Amino acid sequence: MNILGAIIAGVVGTIVITMVMAMAPKMGMPKMDIVGMLGSMFSPESNRTLGMAMHLMMGVVFAILYALAWNTGLGTVSLLWGAVFGAIHWLIAGAMMGGMGMMHAGIKAGAMPNPGVFMLHNGGMMAFMGGLMGHVIFGLVVALVYGLFV
Repeated sequence: MNILGAIIAGVVGTIVITMVMAMAPKMGMPKMDIVGMLGSMFSPESNRTLGMAMHLMMGVVFAILYALAWNTGLGTVSLLWGAVFGAIHWLIAGAMMGGMGMMHAGIKAGAMPNPGVFMLHNGGMMAFMGGLMGHVIFGLVVALVYGLFV
């Protein structure tokens, strides 16, 4: 496994998914501000720098998990498996959104709405599909970039 390649793939994939989320409202999708949500996790006042650092960190962790899976023979470093891992990643992340209200300072203080499981309280099926597509794009980018290192 190439750890540097996985880290770079995670950073690039996270930057791409963040750009997709920034463009989402301009394409008729609900606002998906994960950076703002992460930045207000510990305080009702959002710290976007902290939020982006946390988002990048999680992207790197997931890219390392993808690389570990590929290294152990679960799938191959390919667009197909990048998309599959991205969809699985969304299932995990989307399910975790359901618990955000229990541990999130900004939501508890009423500074931001509780997104609910799969962000269904923040845009319904459009948010669900936007999250799924964003994570599939993340998986595709991670596979493409990591593939350059192996």
